[in-house]
Amino acid sequence: MESLETLWPAYGLRLTTPRLVLRPIRDDDIPAFVEAAASGIYENRDGHIPFPADWAHAPDMASNSARWIWEHRIQASPSSWVIMFGVSTRDGEFLGSQDVAAKDFPALRTISTGSWLRRSAQGQGLGKEMRAAVLVWAFDHLGADLAMTSTYDWNSPSIGVSSALGYEPNGEGRLKNSLGVVEREVRYRLPKERFRRPDWELEVEGHEAAAAFLGVR
Repeated sequence: MESLETLWPAYGLRLTTPRLVLRPIRDDDIPAFVEAAASGIYENRDGHIPFPADWAHAPDMASNSARWIWEHRIQASPSSWVIMFGVSTRDGEFLGSQDVAAKDFPALRTISTGSWLRRSAQGQGLGKEMRAAVLVWAFDHLGADLAMTSTYDWNSPSIGVSSALGYEPNGEGRLKNSLGVVEREVRYRLPKERFRRPDWELEVEGHEAAAAFLGVR
């Protein structure tokens, strides 16, 4: 019988930093994903939330989270993919999620990222560490040339991570979130040559099979 890693090769991917392990979320990770999100990600202050929708406080958050994870898995193809990395401590505590997405990657060589951490894990430099992990993987293993990200102008922790890693401003826009609040979105880009690399080495397992699955040769 074939293993899940054979059927969906991205499952074999594993990124390890000094404090964290990142691997694509499996079904048996979903309860931990839901528990981490429900434990608190952000405070809803006057309708300002760091995502387009207030999903972490929604009554159907658990089922919607599972559906969101399954949809990305089903839709993954070489022309468009999202890898949802579950982020855990090295002893297995689930802390959050770090997503990497791309469209027409073999031609554009561009990825975008998004992430969240449970509130108890915030303020410890873990957001920077997990973003640095996927950037090292994208630039050095996938062959990306450019990384993109965005956030709202009041989200100073996210902006701080981007600035610390070398991102440069790339315009702005206006978005209305699910609570009806209009937000100013600030966008950032990171060319490979501007990346401020961490002072630690990333351990990567299972890359070759995952890259082939994503259409990267």
